[in-house]
Amino acid sequence: MEVVGGQVEQLPVLLAVSRSALVRDWDSLTLDRALEWTRYFQHLYDRFRARPQLWEALGRRLRRSQPYPLLSFPTLGRCTQLLGLALLENRALPPAACRRLLRNLLQPPSAGTSPDPGFPEVVVRRKAAACLLALSRRPPRRPPGPEPQLQAEAQLLLSRLQEEGQEVGEAAGQLHWLCSVLEQLPQPRAFEVVAAALALLKQGRGTEQAGDRDRDGSSSLDGYQASAAGDECTAGLLFSWLLGNQERFSAFCLYLPYSHLAFLAGHYSQLSRSYLDLLTGWGSHLIYDPLQGRWVKSCIEKAELSWEELRERFICLCQESTLLKEQTQAALQLLRTQDGDFKVCGLSVWTDLLMEVGY
Repeated sequence: MEVVGGQVEQLPVLLAVSRSALVRDWDSLTLDRALEWTRYFQHLYDRFRARPQLWEALGRRLRRSQPYPLLSFPTLGRCTQLLGLALLENRALPPAACRRLLRNLLQPPSAGTSPDPGFPEVVVRRKAAACLLALSRRPPRRPPGPEPQLQAEAQLLLSRLQEEGQEVGEAAGQLHWLCSVLEQLPQPRAFEVVAAALALLKQGRGTEQAGDRDRDGSSSLDGYQASAAGDECTAGLLFSWLLGNQERFSAFCLYLPYSHLAFLAGHYSQLSRSYLDLLTGWGSHLIYDPLQGRWVKSCIEKAELSWEELRERFICLCQESTLLKEQTQAALQLLRTQDGDFKVCGLSVWTDLLMEVGY
């Protein structure tokens, strides 16, 4: 029973990975193994659901290991559908693995299963069918970037912030206006708008300046410096709102995709420092479990990230730019030194992360 309990504890990890960028390396064989695990969990559910003491014990093991409080023993009975939905909504899943997933999800129910599928199965089968129909008429993918509506909202925010600065004439008044506007938005949308605005400050201005030079035949150094100073001031206001509250910044980093955070960290030193400090805090709550042979959370309430998620975030930082890679590796090396400068796996989380990022 102890072995079964340990296997059940892997379900939250599997579901978390299915929602992350890690699936970009999945091939058909990896997908088949993941689906095989869900079928095994389904078998456990069918086997123990009529034995309350056993399924209560498995439910406790599941709740103890999971980062998501809604998972419980009945989740074992629909984990194939949950995995399928997560993968269908994850754009990082490679096309070959996606087609394999669709074929598996659209297979008719096997003999012995209920002829009336439950709600999760109906949803996942319909979503899979819709994805399959869309494959043949899917338009070319646009380059990564904010959706048009989000980009327009971010541009409007920057324009209004600039106008507010001209009217008020002081940073404190601009910050007060910015806080009042962002607090009216739902937090996820506020995070998206701020991230898009910061990206626009780095991406859009260069295009505008190049267009001005083409039209005028020359570039005004004074105008360029004034624009750069204005952008720096605007970014400073956005960071004052974002970094002024640790819980807000933590939620921002948990919400945004890893690659988007890495892009912003590569262009804003104040973000890269704060982000690395946050990752350091999250990593300090991981301990090595020799029985499982992996890093696990020492305290569910304090540890925000699993080992897999932490590793993926550091890898994204190192892949963004050479400078950010050097800064990230230097930070990890300092942490490893402070932790005893171990160079053996399993003794220091920073040592293992340095190995993962190719140091």
